[in-house]
Amino acid sequence: MRDFIQRAILKGKAKEALPKVRKKALKQGIFLASIAPLYKEITKSNITDFSVPAFNIRALTFDTACAIFKSAKKAKAGAFILEIASSEMEYTKQNSEEFSLCILGAAIKEKYKGPIFLQGDHFYLKDITEEAINNLQDLILKSFNAGFYNFDIDCSALSLEDNIKQTNNFIDFIKKNQPQGVEVAIGGEVSSIGGAETTSAELDSFLKKCQGLTKVSCQTGTRHGGKILTSGDFAPINIDYENIKKLVWVAKQYGISGIVQHGASTLQKAQFTELKKAGVLEIHLSTLFSDIIFDSRYLPSSLNKNMHSWVDQNFAEEKENFWSNIQFFKNFRKKTLGIFKKNLWQMPEKNIKLIGKELEENFLFFFKVFGVDNTKSLVDKIYT
Repeated sequence: MRDFIQRAILKGKAKEALPKVRKKALKQGIFLASIAPLYKEITKSNITDFSVPAFNIRALTFDTACAIFKSAKKAKAGAFILEIASSEMEYTKQNSEEFSLCILGAAIKEKYKGPIFLQGDHFYLKDITEEAINNLQDLILKSFNAGFYNFDIDCSALSLEDNIKQTNNFIDFIKKNQPQGVEVAIGGEVSSIGGAETTSAELDSFLKKCQGLTKVSCQTGTRHGGKILTSGDFAPINIDYENIKKLVWVAKQYGISGIVQHGASTLQKAQFTELKKAGVLEIHLSTLFSDIIFDSRYLPSSLNKNMHSWVDQNFAEEKENFWSNIQFFKNFRKKTLGIFKKNLWQMPEKNIKLIGKELEENFLFFFKVFGVDNTKSLVDKIYT
């Protein structure tokens, strides 16, 4: 399966290969689904003992997904999302069809069964030009065709008034174009991640005027990628758990399943438990997993060296803004993932398997810390 998918992707034929793989997956009991029915059940039954992890996969997508499905089977986990942001699509050079192809292929290989939730994360609108709006609409339609039935629409870069207006426009667009028989899960975003914290009043104003959302993202102290110190370590992040509880309460007054926590992968382990206790519905994790690949001793040294050189050459002007080489490289190394995608795919099989083992341990940790271990039976019951 891996060889078939690798050939399709490296030849630019992911779109052509996807229907064949989707058909094979369906025969094996694997299908792409919206998480909306699960979230409705969580709201209706007042289920509060788990938070749903959403894993962004930036590199080695097929192999990383294999690690996820292996860990999910061990943990008997079914409530989790596999996602990619529109910005990640750009710098990793993987579109919706390629992402879906890798995920389904991995599920087939690992003999996973049941629904898989693919999500378009941070499908953002940074300005309200006709071109920007058309581009986002086009991306949503292409993602529909690839089996994405979950979207986080991010208009948080706009004023609150324009954010509300454009979020509503995209809610309408999604509902008009969603596949027959599918209720797509739609998230909105009140505040920019890394910016000022969302207040209860802001969330109330947002939800009062935005109808049709499944969930809503709020800013509670995190930032994408974390803050990298001179040492290369991540700076501690303070999370306002009391504010989270207030925001969760506001969301539920509007029939929303709950709030979404972005930028969580650089938190301390104890903080993950506190997020679940505070009632966060969905927690997004990304940087950690690409960092595991970058920092693995099984990443070939020649490839690692070439990535460093590429960053040095392409971000030379930015280097003077950093206090150390490792701080500089860690801030820009994600940009190498698309450039060296072929090299990553073609690493020795032994190296890929060993990196996969490292990833498995981390996914198993998140399934357990967020309480989604043993949720497979619940998910299967809802989707059968």
